[in-house]
Amino acid sequence: MAKYILAKIGYALLTLLGVVTVIFLLFTILPGDPARMMLGQNENAEQIAIVKKKYGFDKPIGIQYLQYINDLSPLSFHSTNKEDYTFLSENKYRGVSLFEIGSTKIALKAPYLRESFQKNGKKVTSVIGETLPNTFVLAVSAICIAMLLGVLLGVVSVLFKDAWIDKLIQLISTFGMSVPSFFSAIIFAWIFGFVLKEYTGLNMTGSLYEVDDFGEGSYIQWKNLILPAIVLGIRPLAVVSQLMRNSLLEVLSQDYIRTAKAKGLSFFRIIKKHALKNSLNPVVTAISGWFASMLAGAVFVEYIFGWNGLGKEIVDALNTLDLPIIMGAVIVIASLFILINILVDVIYAWLDPKIRTQ
Repeated sequence: MAKYILAKIGYALLTLLGVVTVIFLLFTILPGDPARMMLGQNENAEQIAIVKKKYGFDKPIGIQYLQYINDLSPLSFHSTNKEDYTFLSENKYRGVSLFEIGSTKIALKAPYLRESFQKNGKKVTSVIGETLPNTFVLAVSAICIAMLLGVLLGVVSVLFKDAWIDKLIQLISTFGMSVPSFFSAIIFAWIFGFVLKEYTGLNMTGSLYEVDDFGEGSYIQWKNLILPAIVLGIRPLAVVSQLMRNSLLEVLSQDYIRTAKAKGLSFFRIIKKHALKNSLNPVVTAISGWFASMLAGAVFVEYIFGWNGLGKEIVDALNTLDLPIIMGAVIVIASLFILINILVDVIYAWLDPKIRTQ
């Protein structure tokens, strides 16, 4: 088991290195001069030179790449010689010095995602730390809605197999999988947050935290979570309902179900006591994958509803060309996606030892 976990971690690190490399090349070479982006309309030759030297933009692309990897790596190298820019010599992050080899100091630190271009030098980790919890709450709420309603609709489809209710649920599921999230968000915000606002009491836009009118801090506004969570959960809900229906029908064809029927158990009791639990395996598999993708898929939903999460922050950063925030957010999302996949693989290997040998 330990060997299997180490192999998965090794593959994950290689995958993450590939993601970081692509992100660095994509946002370093294509956008243009980052120093000019930071200065905006106030640029002049002297200021551009100062910014390039401060952030290492005047160095060859290979050196910049090594600096970026060094910033992200928990085990990093720092030159004690201020004239040596092979690795960042400025103390921009806290860490624990382990030992020195010549003029190079090796330290243990948290990954450093650098500083925002547009937020007065605010650290990217601080920006992500403020917005990621909101995205996490939204993703968990959407998954819970998708899981509960999806399983319920799947069971109803089986109970009324081939009836009009079953066909209606299948039609709605197909429609839910095909409609883009941004379109659903616009429709839901307009209908329930504007047209029917008098009856729903919901807002077209709003985040988890709202500022008090009297300037006494912020408070949680849970009703703002309802519409974005429903919209974000529509597509996984459609998938879960289809999977639940197909899985439950397959389980109901097993021999032990026939035995339960022969004993005189009602159809509802057979589903509740015997079939439902065994039908949830593919649903759990789908949910684990959807949760990771929701962290990235919430971008448009958050922006349309004004939800102050990581997705909205990415859109704002794209509009202002705040490259460190874009790069840092994508790396964090990729890391979470990889971590969730590793956990799922480890759980499968623990449940089924045959997977370890594949």
